Amino acid sequence: MLTPDEWTIVALSLKIGGVAMLMVLPIAFALAWALARVRFPGKLLLDAIVHLPLVVPPVVTGWVLLLAFGPAGPIGNLLDRWFGVTVLFRWTGAAIAAGIMALPLMVRAMRLSIEAVDRRLENAARTLGAGPWRVFWTLTLPLSLPGLLAGMVLGFARSIGEFGATITFVSNVPGQTQTLPLAIYSALQQPGAEAMVWRLSAISVALSLFALIASELLTRRVRRGLHVL
Repeated sequence: MLTPDEWTIVALSLKIGGVAMLMVLPIAFALAWALARVRFPGKLLLDAIVHLPLVVPPVVTGWVLLLAFGPAGPIGNLLDRWFGVTVLFRWTGAAIAAGIMALPLMVRAMRLSIEAVDRRLENAARTLGAGPWRVFWTLTLPLSLPGLLAGMVLGFARSIGEFGATITFVSNVPGQTQTLPLAIYSALQQPGAEAMVWRLSAISVALSLFALIASELLTRRVRRGLHVL
């Protein structure tokens, strides 16, 4: 059984993962749509920048966030002057770090889903008089929805498992930024905390396994739908 402190860690991880996923969802969809359907100069560069967190060491991403959101950073300075808030050492900062790390996975899954929609169906709808928004709401979005959901699930799982950028950006503060990976790391430094490491690791594996299975099921749903069409 989990202790009250461990339940707090699990709840905080789910909260940060959920907020991170919802926070970057509109950005991820807009980027996926642009990369899948729009031709513009610099598209290749934008694609590389979006996927950069996948290959850059997470500690570098956390350091860049620290520069941007720190007291002297361009975004952190504006947040402090306009709203009197800071995200350093707070769960909101952990959500920002987790969202940035989850963004590439979400964009990739959503882009593949949008690209899989048969353009001939959209063209046929337009020839019958449907406007761009009607084509989007009645064809493109429903056909790509399972893939979009799969991207959200993967993004949520990635947010929960985030470590390097989070500990660099907002440190490891119990009750504020200490998510499952950070709590496991802290427990590994304490003699006699092996049981806690096992319990938290088991929860992390279970959540990741659930996310992967859910993502795979949604992907199969897309393939079946396209096969029927």
